[in-house]
Amino acid sequence: MSATLAPRVVVVSRRSELDELLGRHGTRAAAAYFLKERGREIAEVEARHAAQEAALATVSAALPADWRRGQVHRDDLSRFLFAPEDIVVTVGQDGLVANAAKYLAGQPVLGVNPEPERNPGVLARFAARDVAGLLPAVLAGRAATQSRAMAVATLDDGQQLAGLNEIYIGHQTHQSSRYLLTTPQGEQERHSSSGVLVGTGTGATGWCASVALMRDLANTLPGPDASELCWFVREAWPSPATGARLTAGRVGSGQRLTLTSESERLVAFADGVESDHLVLAWGQRITIATGTRHLTLVVP
Repeated sequence: MSATLAPRVVVVSRRSELDELLGRHGTRAAAAYFLKERGREIAEVEARHAAQEAALATVSAALPADWRRGQVHRDDLSRFLFAPEDIVVTVGQDGLVANAAKYLAGQPVLGVNPEPERNPGVLARFAARDVAGLLPAVLAGRAATQSRAMAVATLDDGQQLAGLNEIYIGHQTHQSSRYLLTTPQGEQERHSSSGVLVGTGTGATGWCASVALMRDLANTLPGPDASELCWFVREAWPSPATGARLTAGRVGSGQRLTLTSESERLVAFADGVESDHLVLAWGQRITIATGTRHLTLVVP
């Protein structure tokens, strides 16, 4: 930490479902009517909102008075400037850790789960009440941490995008994408598919897991702390010009998977954040590999 500045904790959160409903419908009554028409009660949404607000309040109270503090919502992460010495506390679902990770460079992340009865807590492993006791240990470098590999997509013009869970490459509307795929072993095949998914060991419990289970390929998924990646082609269409033979595999450390676009516009985005993406024009090449950046996750 800097000798001249007090430590800074940045709290990351996202709008609750109640916030989103009120933003869309304007009033509680209108939101309640909307939910009731769909067989739901607003009391459930309000209870979840209250749980998140209570967790945020507990975390805020846990921050030492002489420490600096910052707060950022998920939608503003791409515009927020994290400092190298920051300690990051996410309050929300596991996905919020992944959303923040792509904008970090080794800062420790402490994930708070405000709804343990609803969220699995794979990445967000702590209760809000744990934060006060953990922060001094994190600052001193005594807290237990786990290094999680990130996938990095690199365009042939140098632009990059990182993902903690997975990177999707395909058409923005998920319609048919055409490209030439080159595996880490050098095999090639032209595809017409609904895109390619490249996942990390962290992402092996999410989107990639659902694809692997459907194909009985669970053994292709890397472990949580592995430096390897897995990849899956979604719904490859066999035709006279395209194939469906090369549709899954692993990307080892130091290897890369390459796609050369044969569509006018393909996109690559990470961890479900479609608004932050790279664009591939016809003929552009993108490579995906394990990056040098890792998430430093605080663990129990």
